[in-house]
Amino acid sequence: MTDNRQYEHDLRALLRATHWFMQALRVVRECNPPDWLVGGGVIRTLVWDWLHDYSTPTPLNDIDVAYFDSTDLQPKRDLEIERTLYQLMPHMPWQAKNQAAVHLWYERKFGFPVEPLSSSADGVGTWPETATSVAVRLLADDQLLIVAPCGLNDLFELVCRRNPRRVTEQIFEQRLADKQIVKKWPKVRVVHDHAREGSSC
Repeated sequence: MTDNRQYEHDLRALLRATHWFMQALRVVRECNPPDWLVGGGVIRTLVWDWLHDYSTPTPLNDIDVAYFDSTDLQPKRDLEIERTLYQLMPHMPWQAKNQAAVHLWYERKFGFPVEPLSSSADGVGTWPETATSVAVRLLADDQLLIVAPCGLNDLFELVCRRNPRRVTEQIFEQRLADKQIVKKWPKVRVVHDHAREGSSC
């Protein structure tokens, strides 16, 4: 198991070398929704493509922008932020989600209620897989803040496992099938619940 600081160094280096991703971070910083972070599948895809030595990037479903605005929990708040992001950087698959409002729609979508989140970082800690529970923010001094509540080991060691904080086994298995994880990244090792070694969540 590699020291997390080495993985943080590697992640910063990879992200800074990815021109379009750094441009996306600058755009979100300009839009500046409260307590914003960018992460999830976009970071997993960048890292796993790099670890597979892919010359052609895997297409992105979306670029997740998490933010936390407890003063406005209406769905239109997400749409306002997405509209601004599209104006600043068109043709990117932006998806903004107010982490302060997740508990209001989660049961309707996933079938069980959840407690309110306390911040965007708290939200990242509930994302479906440990390898996708990673997000970053470009600070005012251009430093990269990394938020990885489950650590970076699974991301860099090509492990796909369920984050047990909110996602059920059924949802996890469905995501594996829908997202074709192993087909896209054959080196990935899927860890099912009967073999839950190593997770820090």
